[in-house]
Amino acid sequence: MSQAVRGNVVGEQRADVGFAGESVSINGSLAPGLLAQANGADSELASAIASRRSALAEIDNPSSHVVRFEANAPLLLDCQKQLGPFQIAYATFGTLNAEKTNAILICHALTGDQYVIGDHPVTGKQGWWVSLVGPGKPVDTNRFFIICANILGGCMGSTGPASINPATGEPYGLEFPVITIGDMVKAQARLLDHLGIPDLFAVVGGSMGGMQVLEWAARYKDRVFAAVPIAAAARHSAQNIAFHEVGRRAVMADPDWAGGRYYKTGKLPAAGLGVARMAAHITYLSEDALQAKFGRNLQDRSAKTFSFDPDFQVESYLRHQGSTFVDRFDANSYLYITRAMDYFDLAADYGEVLAEAFTGTRTRFCVVSFTSDWLYPTRESKAIVRALNAVAANVSFVEIDSNKGHDAFLLNEPVFFDTIRGFLSSAAKKRGL
Repeated sequence: MSQAVRGNVVGEQRADVGFAGESVSINGSLAPGLLAQANGADSELASAIASRRSALAEIDNPSSHVVRFEANAPLLLDCQKQLGPFQIAYATFGTLNAEKTNAILICHALTGDQYVIGDHPVTGKQGWWVSLVGPGKPVDTNRFFIICANILGGCMGSTGPASINPATGEPYGLEFPVITIGDMVKAQARLLDHLGIPDLFAVVGGSMGGMQVLEWAARYKDRVFAAVPIAAAARHSAQNIAFHEVGRRAVMADPDWAGGRYYKTGKLPAAGLGVARMAAHITYLSEDALQAKFGRNLQDRSAKTFSFDPDFQVESYLRHQGSTFVDRFDANSYLYITRAMDYFDLAADYGEVLAEAFTGTRTRFCVVSFTSDWLYPTRESKAIVRALNAVAANVSFVEIDSNKGHDAFLLNEPVFFDTIRGFLSSAAKKRGL
């Protein structure tokens, strides 16, 4: 059950947003043309239309809690621009104790959001980390107060490029300022201030969430008792940047992207964003996992069709990943968030010496990597550990043997679960919880 804390939401909400050549009333029903399309479509198309309508509604008026910071309290971004007003959407689980010492901030990855557990308002599926978080789970909501915020630049209620620019009354699009991982963390810190939580028992996150964990540990040393960066890196490699650039170019090459102004045209760059998702999804898996799951098996056929239809199961799987993604995610948000990840280089702000980012830290760290993760391989985690050792930080490191690739942190990995449970239990004892 989420804590009944909600920020004060003020200002007008968006009335309608274009989709597939028609307008969609967020608080009402589908526009007539789109409704007719849905009525005459198969169930898969109708479901996609319903999902997109739900996603549009979440942009400015999320189902979760939301706190709005007014124009007189802007956020100074790393690009030296000020953002205000802005809002942060968040979800909470569990109960905050009287001393406010049991709060855990979970930081989500690129395509995640605040719905860690529970039903997702757009997809209807379970939250993205139900394997790790919940009653009796390693991150135990019976014991800890869990907070997860949709990142700045996201599209599930926090201010991003799909949000209304108060200066124009229209979606920001590419007028939204370029943001960084540091900006995301500063916005989260403002949220904690609003909630009256002075410091965190722990910050936990995987992938881009792990980058946020590292940024928290460096920027707000006195506010983080324990930090758990999982399958992460202290900076993006050339290969990481290259994959992201392929995805961004796929989006921007789609004619329906319209220079980022597709909100006005009523069309979505679905083809480009779908391809971007397909390419990225490959990096989240391992070769062994792909081979074991799909091999060269054909999809619902006994022979090759000698066409460009998806003959192979792996082709069909990737197309499904792409098509379902565009129903719930904003294409411009994808551009902004991947750029923020590419800009992330923790050592750059500390004289190019990563250890300097953690000088004076009293935070307890647990760094986790997976053997088959080639997106953020173990060597990246070891670099973080060496930097922490250089400043005599309290750090544990675990490399987990897994054939599931980068996404292993989201999947059923018993050793991983035991690691997180053991570390948090030990840290909680030290904290007096």
